[in-house]
Amino acid sequence: MNPEILFWIVPTASVVALLFAAVFFFNMKKAPEGTDRMREIAGYVREGAMAYLKQQYKIVALFFVIIAVIFGVMAYFGLQNNIVPVAFLTGGIFSGLAGFIGMKTATYASGRVAEACRDEQDGLNRGLKLAFRSGAVLGLTVVGFGLLDISAWYLILDNTGLVQGEGINKLVEITTIMLTFGMGASLQALFARVGGGIYTKAADVGADLVGKTEFHFNEDDPRNPATIADNVGDNVGDVAGMGADLYESYAGSILASAALGAAAVAAARGTYEQGLQMVMAPMIIGAVGAILSVLGIFIVRTKQGATQSQLMAALNRGINFSGILIALASAGVLYLLGIENWLGLWGSIVIGLLVGILIGKVTEYYTSFEFKPVKFIAENATTGPATVIISGIGVGMISTCWPVIFIVAGTIGAYLCAAGDLAFSSQNLSMGLYGIGIAAVGMLSTLGLTLATDAYGPISDNAGGNAEMSGLGESVRSRTDALDALGNTTAATGKGFAIGSAALTALALLASYIEELKIAAGRLGDADITLSAFSGAIGKGYEVASWGIAEFMSKFEVTLMNPKVLLGIFIGAMLSFLFCGLTMNAVGRAAKSMVEEVRSQLSDQDVLEGRKKADYARCVGISTQGAQREMIIPSLIAVVVPILTGLVMGVAGVFGLLAGGLAGGFVLAVFMANSGGAWDNAKKFIETGHAEFCGKHTPIHDASVVGDTVGDPFKDTSGPSLNILIKLMSMVSIVTAGLNIAFSLL
Repeated sequence: MNPEILFWIVPTASVVALLFAAVFFFNMKKAPEGTDRMREIAGYVREGAMAYLKQQYKIVALFFVIIAVIFGVMAYFGLQNNIVPVAFLTGGIFSGLAGFIGMKTATYASGRVAEACRDEQDGLNRGLKLAFRSGAVLGLTVVGFGLLDISAWYLILDNTGLVQGEGINKLVEITTIMLTFGMGASLQALFARVGGGIYTKAADVGADLVGKTEFHFNEDDPRNPATIADNVGDNVGDVAGMGADLYESYAGSILASAALGAAAVAAARGTYEQGLQMVMAPMIIGAVGAILSVLGIFIVRTKQGATQSQLMAALNRGINFSGILIALASAGVLYLLGIENWLGLWGSIVIGLLVGILIGKVTEYYTSFEFKPVKFIAENATTGPATVIISGIGVGMISTCWPVIFIVAGTIGAYLCAAGDLAFSSQNLSMGLYGIGIAAVGMLSTLGLTLATDAYGPISDNAGGNAEMSGLGESVRSRTDALDALGNTTAATGKGFAIGSAALTALALLASYIEELKIAAGRLGDADITLSAFSGAIGKGYEVASWGIAEFMSKFEVTLMNPKVLLGIFIGAMLSFLFCGLTMNAVGRAAKSMVEEVRSQLSDQDVLEGRKKADYARCVGISTQGAQREMIIPSLIAVVVPILTGLVMGVAGVFGLLAGGLAGGFVLAVFMANSGGAWDNAKKFIETGHAEFCGKHTPIHDASVVGDTVGDPFKDTSGPSLNILIKLMSMVSIVTAGLNIAFSLL
C-alpha cells in the first residue's frame, strides 16, 4: 500500500487521542465535587499549582527566546538549517502544553476521586476508574500533541519547498531537521521535571519531618502548614513534569527512528519509495498504538475490597490488552507498507514492548510492599533510621542489575532482528541502528495507557489528602489509601518505564547524531568553511552523503584508542553525579526553609490545636521560590557542557560524553528511582499495621519516615530528571553538530 496514504493515520490518531482526552476531562468535571470543605481544599491545591506553573513558564520562556535567537544566528552563518529555531520553539510549546493540561486535569480530579470513594457500595471501583481516566487525559494529550507536531512538520517540510533536493537525500534532510524540535521538548521537560521535583520534595520533606516525626500528625493533617504545598507538588512534579518528560521521549523515539530509516536506505543506495516506507513505519506504529491505548483504558475496573495485587491486576489488564493488540497491529503496518524485512523489524518492535514490560515488572518487584525487598527495608526500621537507609540503598543498587541486562539483551535482539546478523558492515550497522530505534517506538507505543497509570498516582495521593483534610472518616480514607498505595507502585513503575525508554531513545539519538554530523559536514564543505580541526576530513555534500557510518567515524577518529573519547566518557559519567548532587542539595536547602517555617507556625498553640488555620500560602511560596531559583543551574549544565565539549574535543569527545552520560545516567537513575520507591512503600507497609509492626506514630514508623524523606528527592527529583538529562545532551549535540565541526579546537 502507498505509504503516503497510510501516513494519514498519524494526524487521524492525533485527533482521536485528543478527542478522547477531552471526553475524559469533561466527564471528570461532571462528577460531584463533594462537600464545601472538599471544594475549598481542592481550590487551594489548584490555585497553588497554577501559580507555580505561571511563574515557571515565565522563566522558561525567557530561556527559549534567548536560545532561539542563538539558533537563528547559527542558521544565518550556515551552521544549521533555517527551520531549526522555529522547530525548537514548537517542541517546547507542545511539551509544556501537554504537561499543563495533564496537571490542570489532576487538580480538578483529586477532590472528585475522594468524593467517589465515599460510596460504601462501589467506592473503590468508582475512585479507581475516575482517577485512572483522569490520568489518561495526560497520556492521550501527550501522544496526541506528539503525533500532531510530527505530522504537521513532515507535511510542511515535504510540501513547501523549505527543504531542497530530491529523492532519498530529501528524506534524510527532512527527518534530520525534524529531530531538532526534540531539543525544545527536552529543555522544557528538564525545567518541568527539575523545578517540579524540587518544589514537591521540599514541601514533602518539610511536612513529614516536622508533622510526622515531631508532632505525630497523620498524613495530610490540616494543621500541618506544608500539607497544601505537598499536594501541589505532586501535581507540578509527577504530572506536569512527567508529561513533558515522556512527550519528549515519545516524539524523540519516533523522529530518531525515522531519521535512521532514511539514512539506512541512503547508505544502501535504496530508492525514495523504500526510504518513505522506513520513515513512515515508526510514525504509523505510534499512531496505531495511540488508538489502541484508548481501548485499554476502558478495560480498567475493579471490585469493592480489592487487595493491592487485585488493583494492580486491574491496571495490568488494560496495559497487557493494548500491548498484545499493538504487537499484532504493528506486524500488519509493516507488511502493508511493503518493507522488505518487515518480519525482522516486527521482531524489534516486539522486543521493545517486552523490554518495557519486563523493566516495569522488575520495578514493581523492588518497590511494591507485596514483595520481599520492601518488607526487608521495613524490617530494618526496627533498629532505627540508619539501617532503613542502608537497606534502601542496597536494594536500589541491586535493582539496577536486571534493567541493565534487559536493555542490553533487548538492544542486541533488536539489532539482530533488523540487521540479520551482528556484523558491523556499513549497511548492517545502519539497519541495526534502525531496529534499535524502532524498538524504542515499540516500548513507547502504549504510552497513552502507561502514562495514565503514572498520572493516576498523584491524583489518588491528592484524593487521600483531600479526604484527610476534609474529615471524611476512616472508611473513606482506607479506600483512598488503597488507591494511593497502588499509585506509589504505578508511579515507581512509570519512572522505571521512562528511564528504560530513555536508554533506547538515547541510543537511537546517538546514531542520529552521526547523520546530523554528515549533513553538517557536507553543508560546511559546500560553503568552504575551514575553521575546524576536521577541515581535512570534511568533504563536499555529495561526497559526505556517500560515507557509511563506519567510514565517517573513522575519518573523525571516534575510537576508544582516541583519548578524547575516553575523556568524554569520564565527563559524561561525572555529569550524572554532578547533576544529582546539585538537585539533591537544592531540595535540601528548600526543605530546610520549609522545616523552619512549619516549626514556626506550629509553635502557635492555636495552629497546633486546630483553632486557627495554618498559613498554607507561605509554604507554597517557599517551595515556589526555591524551585525557580534552584532549577536554573542544573538545566544550564545540560545545555552548556555538550557544546563546550564539542568545541574543545570535537566529535570524538562528544561521542564519549554521550556514551558516558548514557551508561552512568541510566544506572544511577534506576538506582535512585527504585531506592526512593522502596523507602516510600516500606513506610506505607508499616503504616498498615502488620502484626510485626505497631503502625503509625511509633519509633519504628519514625525510622521509616526518615528513610522516606531521604528517598523523596531520589525518586521524584534527581532520579527521574536523569533520563531527561541523557536525552537533552544528545539533542543539544544534534542541534549544534555544525558548530562542533566548524569550531573544534583540538
